[in-house]
Amino acid sequence: MMSRTTLDLWVGFFVVLGFAALVFLAMKVGSFTGLNGATLYSVEAPFDNIGGLKVRAPVKSAGVLVGRVADIRFDAERYRAVVRLDLDSRYEFPRDTIASILTSGLLGEQYVGIEAGADAEVLKAGDMIQITQSAVVLERLIGQFMFNKAAETPAQQ
Repeated sequence: MMSRTTLDLWVGFFVVLGFAALVFLAMKVGSFTGLNGATLYSVEAPFDNIGGLKVRAPVKSAGVLVGRVADIRFDAERYRAVVRLDLDSRYEFPRDTIASILTSGLLGEQYVGIEAGADAEVLKAGDMIQITQSAVVLERLIGQFMFNKAAETPAQQ
């Protein structure tokens, strides 16, 4: 038979181990992983609609993680969302790069996808990406589909 203090010690050990596992999982799910200490440069991109994009969302080019969303603010003069992207300095993108808000899977997380252009000049810290494509809002697409179907149905007499 185990003594009471030994049993309490084991229970405490497993509670601490379980708590550490939960913290580890929370960090992984919350995308706490950085860009492995890489130096970053920031660029901004204006969007008409960012959907459910969040700060710390990935920025990908050709499926490769090249940065993170650093900040999202509202431009009250142009009535657009401005997204600041922290990009890994190992990757240079042409000035005519296209930024799009995409979704992983059908209902997955949203991220910023970057498609490189062909300009000889590259983006520098503080530059603005001029060509952007806003998020596709699923509710708006469903509404348009339903409205179009209703308009096609002939009035019954």
